[in-house]
Amino acid sequence: MGASCKDQKKALAICLQRSPCVLIQRNTPKECLTNPELKKELPELCVAYFRDFMECKNGMFDMRKRMRGNAPISTGKYDETYDNLSSGNFDAHEEMKKLEVLNRNLSKQRQLQEEAERARLQGR
Repeated sequence: MGASCKDQKKALAICLQRSPCVLIQRNTPKECLTNPELKKELPELCVAYFRDFMECKNGMFDMRKRMRGNAPISTGKYDETYDNLSSGNFDAHEEMKKLEVLNRNLSKQRQLQEEAERARLQGR
């Protein structure tokens, strides 16, 4: 069960490597997560990935999930991207553009959910 958070961990690592905190300001990913000033500037997507990773880690100790398992087995979806970012085999501008697109999509998705919730509450 220890590897069940592998995908969440790699997604968080990729997001942090693409963030301005690491690419532009040259902080370590750990500093970006632990320093409150730097954490405020992280993209929404990275914060969401961090929350997912922490929920997964906390789920390892959740007795309700003990028999079923915490999460699906790792798919290896992020392995190639993670390896490229870890080895320095990437274009920083391209990676920042990818992060901006993903972050914009997350913002749009949240707006749609909020509008649907408001419509549902008004319909009552």
